[in-house]
Amino acid sequence: MNRLMAYLPAYEQNSKLFEYIMGAETNQFNDYDTGIIDLDQQLSIDTATWGLSIYEEELGIPTDIQKSYEDRRSIIKSKLRGSGKVDRTLIKSVADAWTNGDVEISFQDDSIHVTFTSVKGTPPNIDDVKKGLRDVMPAHLAILYEYAYLLIKDINQIMSLAELQQIKLDKFAGGESNGK
Repeated sequence: MNRLMAYLPAYEQNSKLFEYIMGAETNQFNDYDTGIIDLDQQLSIDTATWGLSIYEEELGIPTDIQKSYEDRRSIIKSKLRGSGKVDRTLIKSVADAWTNGDVEISFQDDSIHVTFTSVKGTPPNIDDVKKGLRDVMPAHLAILYEYAYLLIKDINQIMSLAELQQIKLDKFAGGESNGK
């Protein structure tokens, strides 16, 4: 508010009336600045919140407000990445929208193998990954998902018993089988 008061002539800078007016104007400018910052955040998928529904509508994605912002952002990114020639790069790009680059793609016997390399067990958003990949893949190709699990030999020397007890069983081999 002091900045606005400084623009007034000296005899009006001590006026209570102008102090109240400039106080109200300062609040309006602050609200305006906050609105601009919020709008700017909506222009990037990585920082958008209420703007996600606009991206979803533009891309024909049903809005599901029960999903986290991160999951919704992943779906949007996947949809944006999922156009073009279907090859290893495109498939990896779509899968990476959920896994942050921790997936390997290979082709074997008319099927595509998607291997999760850093997530132990089944990724929490596997249904979204499967849907995103199915949307870009030709229908005649099978998609096989391969998960990394903890093995006793892998944890024998790197975890204490207390740390081991905190890990859910679905992270160990035998926790869940591969699926299409």
